[in-house]
Amino acid sequence: MKEITDEIIKAYALKNAVEHEGKAVVGSVISGLFAEGLKREEIKDIMMRVSMIVNEVNRVGVEEQKIQLSDIEKLVSHREVRSPDELPELPGAKKGKVIMRFRPAPSGPMHIGHMVSQMISPLFVKHYGGKFYVFIDDTNPEETLKEAYKNIKEDCDWLFGNVYEYINASDRIKVYYKYTEELIKKEVAYVCTCESEEFKELIDNSKACPCRALSAKENEARWKNMLDKKGYKEGEAVVRFKSNIHDNNPAMRDFPLARINEHAHPKQGKKYRVWPLMNLSVACDDIDYKMTHIIRGKDHGDNAKRQKMIFKALGKEKQFPWNFFMGRIKFTDLILSKRKIKAAIEKGEFEGYEDVRLPTIASLRKRGYKPEAFAKFATMRGLTDVDKVMSQKDLFDVIDRFNREAK
Repeated sequence: MKEITDEIIKAYALKNAVEHEGKAVVGSVISGLFAEGLKREEIKDIMMRVSMIVNEVNRVGVEEQKIQLSDIEKLVSHREVRSPDELPELPGAKKGKVIMRFRPAPSGPMHIGHMVSQMISPLFVKHYGGKFYVFIDDTNPEETLKEAYKNIKEDCDWLFGNVYEYINASDRIKVYYKYTEELIKKEVAYVCTCESEEFKELIDNSKACPCRALSAKENEARWKNMLDKKGYKEGEAVVRFKSNIHDNNPAMRDFPLARINEHAHPKQGKKYRVWPLMNLSVACDDIDYKMTHIIRGKDHGDNAKRQKMIFKALGKEKQFPWNFFMGRIKFTDLILSKRKIKAAIEKGEFEGYEDVRLPTIASLRKRGYKPEAFAKFATMRGLTDVDKVMSQKDLFDVIDRFNREAK
């Protein structure tokens, strides 16, 4: 990147001010500086300088701004760059046929971290046309909160505004069973009854457990025993995917697909005792709902590989969606853990999910923020796999500006 001097910043600030009745906006000036080679991961380093210069420019009248701009306008690049209102291209996207999804866990409130990681998906669907689904990942009975179903819908309706359908994963348990049985019949999944420590020791040394060699018929019998209330007990059996036990990453070797969990579920009660794990339910849903593009955090890289294995085993490899793994924004002073927020509310430290001190979507809505401000932030950030460290102030300096611009 060439050096971005204060004079260059001032030129962009003056240009933006003259174009907007004498008031420059930090976010717009930052976007203009991309033409000078500014990278998204460098925004934090330049933000304070930009804010100071914008404030200086905004203190003078528009006629004075025009005079000052005429002296340094040559510093403004006229190279075409993507504006903060312009989405990047989505590879392979076809008009009217983009299908994307968001999978929140109903274990606590949605927060600004969900906005940062997920806002761009519904924006792509709005732009190209298609369907945007919200799958509520409620297949972990003891972590599922009854009130979360209503809260997630309210938050998503407000933040995204284009949810095609809400789907509870727990309503699709029989579908997951069907796929599990197909994988067992194809002999690419098996029911393992080994002690967890014993299995880990074997797999860490790239050795197969005894259960791996069982026939499909024997595994079908074990599967029925998992479903039977008088059969295996919780912790005694797990369905595993038969992957490469010599994979360089031990976590990819014979990963689990489903387990017994007899905890009562808020919606399903005690109707089911075998529950799918994430990689099974996600792969099945992505197949059935014909996902075309998936944007998720970098921490899901291994999960995507596991899910692709399941697609291939089911003969659906060509249907596997395009994936992009977004870099994380690591906030230095924001509590984004659902468990910590919930625990703090229960202790009386906060009044509820709408407490203005919390970074929850419900709180941001109450504080008067508009969804358009977050959409603009997501569009400006675009698709990036670069991690970024930000403080709460850094984030809201940008969001507040966008919120004032929102209609």
